[in-house]
Amino acid sequence: MLKTIRTLILSLCALMLVLVASVYVVITQSNGKIISTGQTRRYIVYVPDAYDPHTPTPLVISFHGFADWPAHHMRVSGWNVIADENGFIVVYPMGTHFPLRWLAHDLTDPDGNPNPDILIFTDLIGQLKADFNIDQKRIYVNGLSNGAGFSYLLACQLSDQITAAGGVAGAYLFPWGECRPSRPVPWILFHGTEDNIVPYEGGSSERHDYPFPAIPGFASQWAESNQCHPNAQALPPAGEISGVRYTECSNDAEVIFYTVHGGGHSWPGGGGLPRWIVGHTSQDLNASRAMWEFYSKYSLDD
Repeated sequence: MLKTIRTLILSLCALMLVLVASVYVVITQSNGKIISTGQTRRYIVYVPDAYDPHTPTPLVISFHGFADWPAHHMRVSGWNVIADENGFIVVYPMGTHFPLRWLAHDLTDPDGNPNPDILIFTDLIGQLKADFNIDQKRIYVNGLSNGAGFSYLLACQLSDQITAAGGVAGAYLFPWGECRPSRPVPWILFHGTEDNIVPYEGGSSERHDYPFPAIPGFASQWAESNQCHPNAQALPPAGEISGVRYTECSNDAEVIFYTVHGGGHSWPGGGGLPRWIVGHTSQDLNASRAMWEFYSKYSLDD
């Protein structure tokens, strides 16, 4: 009997090791890697069939959320389909630590060193320029949740490299005085009114004790930073979606903010996120398509 129990325990342990190994393989799926700040950093790069190495090609970089991973975010966001239709390259970088995440709330790491995730961005751009004919005047960033917060941070710190940016279900956690872009950055934002992780009305959430900003005010602050006209224009509603557009901005760097009424902590038009965790995912607007339509108007030449 004791031998049988030991055999069962060993079998369960072996099964657990196999499951852990399988999960690790799925989460760390990638087809590219670089060495940045002494660490191996991985990413998935998607190149459309229409890519022409003789033609400068736009680049979209999309950051996964907290506890997510590149391959899953690639499926959730649906960027690859839009890349095929419009001929741009998409890259999905991988965060660090466990669960995977981005250092989106500080300019330094816990040891006081420069934020390694900002450094990996510049190293990644350098590697992609070496591997592909990247149009350096058309590099766009976006992300979900923690990845959106990191996109906001990058737009503040590296506006000379980022043409336009977007964010879904995220917020900027820095004091505004620490956001010092060298040029106005065009922005497009999406947020659900029933987001229980990054609350639409601001304040702490059921999972995080951060002082999140109220998202409508957050969008208007971006518009003010871009010196837009203070009176936003209402966009035509579409089902659960309403939106506003800030125009007459410096360098024409507009800000668009979409509200998803009843929407949760999810990517509009996307999938792959369980409702019991993130809430409702609206299909009345495809965030990735709306982002690309917005991005395609901008070049660093403008």
